[in-house]
Amino acid sequence: MEIKKIKLENMLPRVFINEKIPSSEIWNAGILFERGIHYRIEAASGGGKSSLCAYVFGSRTDYRGTLYFNNTDARDLTIAQWQKIRCRHIAYLPQDLSLFPELTAWENIQLKNRLTGYADDAKIEHWLERIGISARRDYPVGKMSIGQQQRVAIIRSICQPFDFILLDEPVSHLDPVNNRIASEMIEEEAARNGAGIISTSVGNPLLLSNPVTLSL
Repeated sequence: MEIKKIKLENMLPRVFINEKIPSSEIWNAGILFERGIHYRIEAASGGGKSSLCAYVFGSRTDYRGTLYFNNTDARDLTIAQWQKIRCRHIAYLPQDLSLFPELTAWENIQLKNRLTGYADDAKIEHWLERIGISARRDYPVGKMSIGQQQRVAIIRSICQPFDFILLDEPVSHLDPVNNRIASEMIEEEAARNGAGIISTSVGNPLLLSNPVTLSL
């Protein structure tokens, strides 16, 4: 199933239901994310950006409203369908990175790449060199700086085919130079897949080309 669009109708995290929330272009509204378009979601801390990404990825379901992939309600998907979506259609970089600290950068990346078969070793080596962490290839990520860990997680996130990629504060600890490099790498892989990008930020955004900016 190619995912051409993701639609949210009157969605709201259940924790917000009895609270007064600021005006939002996403919560309690109707929003359509289309494949091939870049979206930047700006939000204050606590606004629900990580919840939004988790809902679209299917790792959380504590929301009111409806989430559609094309015209299919996400709540109707089977476990097998979710597994296929996560492996072939939706890439995800969570804010907490979800790396294994005892494993090296290379091992963390290959855990995913072996499942998807997306990139050969030369391509991954090129990405590590390009984003400035090739010297940390065989270094446990738990001993790396948070900025280095983010760069490992960025490479891991693009080691799969995808129709959309979800990136939750992916460059919050990167300097402008590495932010630009990471942004270019992500956009290149999105273009290769004809994919949409959905990226969140609370102040240091991914440097996307011509993004549609939404407030959460």
